[in-house]
Amino acid sequence: MYLGLDLGTSGVKAMLMDDNQRIVGSASGALDVSRPHPGWSEQDPADWVRATEQAIAGLKATHPAALAAVRGIGLSGQMHGATLLDADDKVLRPCILWNDTRSFREAAALDADPQFRAITGNIVFPGFTAPKLAWVRENEPDLFAKVRWVLLPKDYLRLWLTGEHISEMSDSAGTAWLDTGKRRWSESLLAATDMQERQMPDLVEGTDRAGTLRSELASRWGLGNGVVVAGGAGDNAASACGMGTVGEGHAFVSLGTSGVLFAANASYLPNPESAVHAFCHALPSTWHQMGVILSATDALNWYSGIAGRSVADLSAELGDTLKAPAGVTFLPYLSGERTPHNDAGIRGAFAGLGHESSRVVLTQSVMEGVSFAIRDSLEALRAAGTTLSRVTAIGGGSRSRYWLKSIATAFDLPVDLPDDGDFGAAFGAARLGLIAATGADPVATCYAPQTAETIAPETALVSAYEDAYQRYRRLYPAIKGVAT
Repeated sequence: MYLGLDLGTSGVKAMLMDDNQRIVGSASGALDVSRPHPGWSEQDPADWVRATEQAIAGLKATHPAALAAVRGIGLSGQMHGATLLDADDKVLRPCILWNDTRSFREAAALDADPQFRAITGNIVFPGFTAPKLAWVRENEPDLFAKVRWVLLPKDYLRLWLTGEHISEMSDSAGTAWLDTGKRRWSESLLAATDMQERQMPDLVEGTDRAGTLRSELASRWGLGNGVVVAGGAGDNAASACGMGTVGEGHAFVSLGTSGVLFAANASYLPNPESAVHAFCHALPSTWHQMGVILSATDALNWYSGIAGRSVADLSAELGDTLKAPAGVTFLPYLSGERTPHNDAGIRGAFAGLGHESSRVVLTQSVMEGVSFAIRDSLEALRAAGTTLSRVTAIGGGSRSRYWLKSIATAFDLPVDLPDDGDFGAAFGAARLGLIAATGADPVATCYAPQTAETIAPETALVSAYEDAYQRYRRLYPAIKGVAT
């Protein structure tokens, strides 16, 4: 058996997988987020340990024999969080999370230093780890002086599990301290935030062995000795391992609260000017690009509240037959936008409203607006040298047949739907645990699920969608000056 542990923002998920990659069972422990000031988002690392213990206890209660057979553990986790430890490995303050924006000034200052984009291949976003340390240096100098270790959230769990200070490439690429092309810490970027490489964990690949489960925990959980802990991955890279998105040209689009277009690459292809993330993948000698929009299903949920109808009712009213764009354009920038604009201040808009603009037309425009926003990410990936021939759709929004047809037609690419199953970050982490424990081939292990169905572009509407997309593209610069 192999165990995947995924440390998310709202909980820890533990998943058991056998050596045929069949999911045996899963359990979870809940987490809360503390927001002591506007724009702040924090968690106590002790709560991560508590939630992990809760999840393991759930598995022990329902699958004790399977848990006892675990030989490898893989870790996945929310990225970018700054977990600060002193020389005795004691936590100095609550972890500053990925969605904390307090360091926006520090991020802008670091991003203005050309070496950051040149070495990391990325814009320095406020959510990244380096600007958080710059904020601590300026605002909590006594605490900053005590920092001996900076760990990412899942790597704090590793320290508790194994006693080792280790991270891996995919998660570390989101710190703004990694030389992403060379897959090593950058001394010059660390120095720019008054940090040193000795304060960083050792680096391994996500498929490597990265510690052994402490005997105390193995005994308490009913496991044997010598359980290997893999390097693991950041959450999106782990999900890609679960989806089999590891080879050149493979990609998925995730329609969740936010939207993600994730493409695996065999080489390092940065394009920071388009706000595309260029990170190391969890597998050796692979990288990935990722475009992110901040409101995907969140936009439809928002409109549902305004319209006074459930999302299910709105979708049913729209039907499954794709319609030509009706002339109303929706910009889904409800909380700013990441790719391609990197604009925290921009806000959304409806344009082209008329007396004839019915609720059905507005529902249609919301779905189209999200499709066009993700098309922006596709264009940004193309500008960085990535060519896609198809994508796989995951996430809650992929249950909408209309939305999938809209995306396929906006992309002019086929969209595959996987067979039912859980192919998320915990499953990907379990796969990495299997590879680390057995030496299995990483690419062969991280295969894609069977395709249940393929949604083809509506050929007759591709031209109309292209016209509507170009109209969508013209609206951002038109409203930028008045919407910030």
